[in-house]
Amino acid sequence: MTNSSNSDVPERVERPALKSLCWVEQILVLAASLIASVAAVWWSWRNHAFLLYGDAEAHIHIARRIFDSHRPGLTQLGSVWLPLPHLLLVPFIAVDSWWRSGFGPAIPSAACYLLACLGLYRLARKWLSPASAWLALLLFAANPNLLYLQTTAMTEPLFLCELIWIILLLEEWYASLASDTRRTRRLLWATITVLVAAVYTRYDGWILAFLAWVAMAECMRRRGRLTERSFVFASVALLLAPVGWMVYNAVVFGDWLDFMRGPYSARAIELRTSSSAVDPHPGWHKPWVSLEYFLKAAEMDAAAVGWGWLLFVVALVGTAWAWFRSAASSPGDLTGELNGNRQSAARHATVGWTLLLWMPLPFYAYSVSYGSVPIFLPVWKPFSWYNTRYGMELLPAFALFLGFAIEGLLAQLRRFSPKYVWIAVSALTALLVANVAELVKERPLIYVEAQKNTESRAYYNVVLAETLTRLHELDPDGVVLMDTSTFPSLVPHSGLTYRQTLNESDKEFYEAALAAPASHAAVVLAFAGDEIDKAVKAHPEHLRLYQSFHSPFKGWDQPDATVYVSDTFPGSPLPTPSTGVTGR
Repeated sequence: MTNSSNSDVPERVERPALKSLCWVEQILVLAASLIASVAAVWWSWRNHAFLLYGDAEAHIHIARRIFDSHRPGLTQLGSVWLPLPHLLLVPFIAVDSWWRSGFGPAIPSAACYLLACLGLYRLARKWLSPASAWLALLLFAANPNLLYLQTTAMTEPLFLCELIWIILLLEEWYASLASDTRRTRRLLWATITVLVAAVYTRYDGWILAFLAWVAMAECMRRRGRLTERSFVFASVALLLAPVGWMVYNAVVFGDWLDFMRGPYSARAIELRTSSSAVDPHPGWHKPWVSLEYFLKAAEMDAAAVGWGWLLFVVALVGTAWAWFRSAASSPGDLTGELNGNRQSAARHATVGWTLLLWMPLPFYAYSVSYGSVPIFLPVWKPFSWYNTRYGMELLPAFALFLGFAIEGLLAQLRRFSPKYVWIAVSALTALLVANVAELVKERPLIYVEAQKNTESRAYYNVVLAETLTRLHELDPDGVVLMDTSTFPSLVPHSGLTYRQTLNESDKEFYEAALAAPASHAAVVLAFAGDEIDKAVKAHPEHLRLYQSFHSPFKGWDQPDATVYVSDTFPGSPLPTPSTGVTGR
């Protein structure tokens, strides 16, 4: 007998289970997930929930201006948010009605949700029985917060999909190292491709990519293959991803770190929105407090109030059980007996890849503390909602390691009381369904934040959109000078396109209009203190006050708004200039 029988997780052990998944279990997973996804999209459509998040509006705004602007192209991607989510949106918001309604982004987001569900189940089934894997999937796929997010333009569904598939591909790549060089290369490039996608999706992906590459490099080093051509080329391709973003920032914005220290960076927003007299948020420069806030957000995102801590503890137990049990199990079954030290070590290593699912925990402990990304929770000071969706990044860890914990429980029942196995499965299913029902009853945390988020924008989104719509109907070819970054939905909701505006994303056209507003635009929208307001005060010639607005909400993004029209604006008579708004 050769040493091949004791090599790292032979292919012949893994393939039969995966083949059976392809045509039965995976189809059922996709079908069940599709039903849940379509139901959630329908609900968001009926409840006008696609655009509740200001960030969702902004993502659509960035994607649309790539082709709908005076300077179309990749320079419209901006400097702070990474480009992949916006590039994926482009084909769907090119359909005018899908852009204006907010429906377009639901298509790629839902696709990411489906792939994430499939990837999580495939990952779970590498070690777990179908019952345990389905229960893990139930916690993940039926989560109301995730189901809502996958109907929006938010980036969480995409990143969760990438995170899960990175772990899955890493495990399969590692398992192939000992037996199939061609398959290893294919899996290597598939893994690198998804890692690059993660790098271009969220900055969390940068840390994930670094940790994954270090682990892969160590695996190759131990086999004396670190300088293998395919791995070197793949490593260079991965390195070029963050470098490419820095080069883009340097070329377009003049600062290779503009995404970190520019006027639209998280740091700049924190300085604008916080008071210098007090700490900006509870976790500021307090890593342990930041860790507590992130973990609490994750618990509240995944479980009903009062159950989150239990889910976290069970997930930790599942992590420990998987880690220690894998060291004494055979490649085919976690509940098997010891079958050779090398096989056990290999199986132990494959389970080790799943520990990357806990990466968001230290990442956000640091980011909240030092990275200007606060988290506010309604149950802790300052008793508000902000960035609660960040906790969703632990949902795959909660789900998979809950599955491991359940597998441990079922293994013991099979050994001592087999007749109680399906009773336990039924009881656990009922508990998870009850958790979903209670989350819906309490109203999902992320959905509530989205509603709070839209409340502060609703006034201007309504009254300014109505005003701009009325003026656009009077002059369909008229150009509007306006800032589109604070209230990006004003353009689609007013019947305009970005080409019919002069805005901050078309810098040279915008600056020319600021020097002579009435000469370049038929309508001018100014917010107190902004560049357009200053330009109107400096160059008021041939402009008439049309209407003024005062928001009932307070905040840095709620300044008074004023609409002006040029002397030559068609349509007469114009209403008497007003400083009040009916219904205030």
